[in-house]
Amino acid sequence: MSSYSIREESGIYFLTSTIIGWVDIFSRKMYRDIVIESLKYCIDHKSLRLHAYVIMTNHMHWICSSKDGTLLNDIVRDFKKFTSKSINEAIINNNNESRKEWMLNLFSYAGRHHSDNKNYKLWQTGNHPEYIYSAEFIEQKLRYIDLNPVRAGIVEQPEQYIYSSARDYMGTKGIIEIEPLILFQHNNTGYGL
Repeated sequence: MSSYSIREESGIYFLTSTIIGWVDIFSRKMYRDIVIESLKYCIDHKSLRLHAYVIMTNHMHWICSSKDGTLLNDIVRDFKKFTSKSINEAIINNNNESRKEWMLNLFSYAGRHHSDNKNYKLWQTGNHPEYIYSAEFIEQKLRYIDLNPVRAGIVEQPEQYIYSSARDYMGTKGIIEIEPLILFQHNNTGYGL
C-alpha cells in the first residue's frame, strides 16, 4: 500500500491532481470552468468540504474533507471521472482547439493502457494525499497553494489569481464557496519565495 493514500476518511487532506503528460489543458478557460463547476456540484451534492484550492495549467492542489460520513475517496473518484469525461467531450466539440488531435491521442493512449478507463484518461492515477495533522501544516499548505501562481509568474500577488482560494483567505469572496480551515492572515510583507 502506498504511503500516500486516504486512510482516515474523516480527515482533512492536501491533494495534488495532475493531468496525464502534464499537458497544459487548464491554459484554456473553458476547461478550468468545467473543474470549477464540478467542484461546486460536489460541494452541493456529494458532501465535499473544500477548504482551499488552486487550478494551475496542468494540475490542481486542493485541501478538502468530506461530511455526513461520505467517503472522501468516492468524492474524489467521482470528481475526476466526471471532469475527465466532460473535458474530453469539450475538446472533441471545440473546433478552435489547436491541440485537439494531439491531446485526444495522448489521453486515448493513456486510457487504453489503464484498466480503470475505457476511452480517455485525463488525470494521472492517484492524488498524492497528505493528511493535515497540525495548524502549522495547514499554514504551510495554504501558503503553497496561494503562492503557486506567483511562483509560476502568472500573477504578482496571490489574490490576483481568480482560480484559487487565496482571495477567500484574504477577506474577499472567491469564485467557489469554501470552508476556511483557520483564520489565515497574510501580512503586508508578503511571503518569502
